[in-house]
Amino acid sequence: MSEHTASCHDHKDANPFVTSAKATLHCLTGCVIGEVSGLIIAMALGLGVWPTIILATSLAYLSGFTLGLLPVMRDQDKTFMQALKLIWIGEVISIGVMELAMNATDYYMGGMTAGSLLAPQFWIAMFAAIPAGFIAAWPVNWWLLSRDLKACH
Repeated sequence: MSEHTASCHDHKDANPFVTSAKATLHCLTGCVIGEVSGLIIAMALGLGVWPTIILATSLAYLSGFTLGLLPVMRDQDKTFMQALKLIWIGEVISIGVMELAMNATDYYMGGMTAGSLLAPQFWIAMFAAIPAGFIAAWPVNWWLLSRDLKACH
């Protein structure tokens, strides 16, 4: 077992579905921070759909990686590069799947084109996109954790 995932499997009785759900919630936190920030900025700037998706996804990766790196650096006494080497593959895949589901849901529900943060369509789409991201990424995180490709943090 690799050292970066040891904390995921410390307890022999740990339920892998619960562990993967917790890892997915952690990932979702970072994605939502970046996604919502990107949507708000894009809406304020009047950006089109593709620039909005690019900005929201970029910020989701930035915030997701930050939330992944800091605990590994702190708890495992790793440097930035050491922590990045431990988490990068799991984060890239997990955030990618989550962002694909969230952006698709938001787009198809009209949240990206709502025109205002005050528009109900923006918030309806966001509240649908968040569980869509979780549902899409949970089995992926289960698979990544089961193969020691994702770190618990």
